[in-house]
Amino acid sequence: MRASQRFLIVFALGISVLLAGCGISSDVDAQTKMAAKQAAQVKSKSEVITPHKDLNQKPVPLKVNRIGEHEVNIEMTTQITDIEIAPNEVYKAWTFNGEAPGPLIVVNEGDTMNVTLKNMDPQIPHSVDFHAVETSPSKNFTDVGPGKSGTFSYTANRPGVFMYHCATDPVLSHIANGMHGIVVVKPAKGFPTDDKVDKEFAVIQNEWYNYNDLEDFANGEPKHVVFSAKALTKGDRNTNGDTFSLKDEPLLAKAGDRIRLYINNVGPNEVSSFHVIGAQMDVVYLEGNPENQLKGMQTIQLPASGGAVVEFEVKEEGSYSFVTHQFNHVQKGASAIIKVTADGEDDDSATMSH
Repeated sequence: MRASQRFLIVFALGISVLLAGCGISSDVDAQTKMAAKQAAQVKSKSEVITPHKDLNQKPVPLKVNRIGEHEVNIEMTTQITDIEIAPNEVYKAWTFNGEAPGPLIVVNEGDTMNVTLKNMDPQIPHSVDFHAVETSPSKNFTDVGPGKSGTFSYTANRPGVFMYHCATDPVLSHIANGMHGIVVVKPAKGFPTDDKVDKEFAVIQNEWYNYNDLEDFANGEPKHVVFSAKALTKGDRNTNGDTFSLKDEPLLAKAGDRIRLYINNVGPNEVSSFHVIGAQMDVVYLEGNPENQLKGMQTIQLPASGGAVVEFEVKEEGSYSFVTHQFNHVQKGASAIIKVTADGEDDDSATMSH
């Protein structure tokens, strides 16, 4: 290389360094502004969107009307409703019918479900995906716009304890913000143990994260893991997913009762290692299907959206907690109590919970 060429290269490099030095301040300013913008975007994900800020829609009861031996009409709403998820901690939840988890739906094996979804959310489209059915998602799980309604029909061909949830993109945001629930599809021929069961409860496990924060939903740890009870029949306990309701007011049973739980872990992310302290699940129907039978189980693994029917006896009076045996989640709220007394009524005695 000639000396003149080397000089030109060195000169050009020097000019580049000089220009870069002159641009340091503006580059830093630009990076600072970008970081501030990104921080604001992250922060905004955890804030209530403007159309929801002053919105607290009164829960609209689920409507289920049987119109034929094998056909039911179901009317659901999607709405924004405040839910107390821990003492004095209110979450402006995206819900079905103002509940989080949403209301329990009970149908029979072989039923055609005509579902009308009314979207009361003034801003965001919503939908409903039923794991209990076999259908084209692009036809029957489609979005319903704000203020609109849609009607969809499909058949529940198999028995089980199935999740339902909003399937609008991003699905994780809709589920984690509260849009989840379960459908119990009762087997046409019943369960082999039907004549032995004294008490039945429907129970759901779910998680709560930072409010409307997709980054936390995707990569964070839940701040609360909770249980709720959903009414199987009129007058049954019906609670939202919170850290306290099923401890402060336990489910009730009588000493010697055989208890059946319809349970589903709606997630959206974590596995449940479901366990009843002080009892053994002598019969388990995985996914709630009588063909999937296990016996003598201490713990049942429920993946996100996984369901089961579990049965056990409470032989003595006392407090029987059910938990997920991921005890870091118990620390975050994931335990509930079945209070067992001589006559099945609350005797005002103290309870014990893990």
